Amino acid sequence: MTHNAIQRLLLKRFALAAGTYALALLLLWLAFFTGHYDQSLANVTVGSALVVISQATLFAVFYSGWNLRFSDPSLTEAQVLLGLGWQSWLIANLDEARGAFLVFYVLILLFGLFHLSRRAFARCALLVFFSFSAITLWEGYHFELADPALAALQVCVLFIVLVWLELYARYVQASRQRMRQRRFALQAHQDTLRGMMRQLEDLVATDELTGLFNRRHFLRLATRELNAMEPGIVHGLALIDLDHFKRINDVHGHAAGDQVLQAFAGVASACLREGDVLARYGGEEFVLLLPDCSTERLTSCCERLRIAFTDVELIGLKVGNLSLSAGMTLLELGDDLDDALQRADQALYRAKRGGRNRCAAAWENVGA
Repeated sequence: MTHNAIQRLLLKRFALAAGTYALALLLLWLAFFTGHYDQSLANVTVGSALVVISQATLFAVFYSGWNLRFSDPSLTEAQVLLGLGWQSWLIANLDEARGAFLVFYVLILLFGLFHLSRRAFARCALLVFFSFSAITLWEGYHFELADPALAALQVCVLFIVLVWLELYARYVQASRQRMRQRRFALQAHQDTLRGMMRQLEDLVATDELTGLFNRRHFLRLATRELNAMEPGIVHGLALIDLDHFKRINDVHGHAAGDQVLQAFAGVASACLREGDVLARYGGEEFVLLLPDCSTERLTSCCERLRIAFTDVELIGLKVGNLSLSAGMTLLELGDDLDDALQRADQALYRAKRGGRNRCAAAWENVGA
């Protein structure tokens, strides 16, 4: 979730709380006009104004983003404590109708049910009980209770409700914690599966010995590049064959041949630019695709590979002079990949027949 999305969610949550305040103020004025509020009109007016100012201040904090500077950007505990303070002020000024307004204590605590920690919720619940009990005891001490038995019953009912809320809050928070742990475990499993899928894709697309793309993956990539070609764009294609590779295998063994293949893969990868595609086509044959290429660049690249490979020295192995032959062609819009590979193969054959250790082109077959 982005910061903007979280902030919009917190503003909606604050709007819910502000709506509850508006409902409470409406009931406050109703209690005043029905004679159940023991203070003057000025007291009700000032109290209502202070409630509105407190909510306007909170709105400014959320709207400006200052809430993001706190460890809890939702400011849940602060809003709950503020609400409990205003509720206790209202309760203190009501007569026997205060029992009907006890439900707002429950609403305020429910507001923090999903965001407060267990200790914070318990602190708020204790504050509710001791605030209401203190108001009741203060009025009882001054003989201001119209019905002491009803007041005692209200304290007992509030205590039972608060205990139930505390137990329910613990159950909800424990369930949320288990769900969070399961979600994290599921995310970890998904990450593991994604990693395994990437490994499988790499295994399917990669030649195990050289680490280069294999023939199947190269054909898929080349076909995609060919289908995405735009007018005026030309790709370079080359088939590369390591000279006298069979003799190396026969004389020095297949381990030496594998080392030669790996050496070529390392040298060739170092000579290519990002975006160039090199793959093992089969045996000692490799295929090279240079996107957005000219004849000069393709020739230069193949010659650079040829010279670099002749300079390779294998550690602990003397196989004589290493060399390669390459057949080059171009891919144009509307060209067929199989036809282009056939042209490159014919050019490679001419390079082999011409003495090996050279690069031959087939430009005439593509009108270049």
